[in-house]
Amino acid sequence: MDWQTALNETTDLTKDFRKAHPEAAKAFTQMHHAALSDGALSTKDKELQCVAIGIATRCVDCIGFHVHGAAKAGATRDEIVETIATCIMMGGGPSYMYGVKALEAFDQLA
Repeated sequence: MDWQTALNETTDLTKDFRKAHPEAAKAFTQMHHAALSDGALSTKDKELQCVAIGIATRCVDCIGFHVHGAAKAGATRDEIVETIATCIMMGGGPSYMYGVKALEAFDQLA
């Protein structure tokens, strides 16, 4: 999968929604920034949590965006691998399959 192309396509789709319902889109963006800003947990740790939730919920777009965010926040490949391992322990085979997608995304986007 070409992760950058996939993320660009999803971003274009979100732009269409932003035009259709700007208030909802703005509110989501504000929540996103508030939730992921540094606090008791670092942005990197929060992005890794988002990667795990993306894997657990089988959301390919969430995996891509949050792997990219984790890398930008300083996450290493080893941290992504350990996040995936934890997901596999909790979610079994489906988490394994989506976890390897997350690792592919990291290798392309980091």
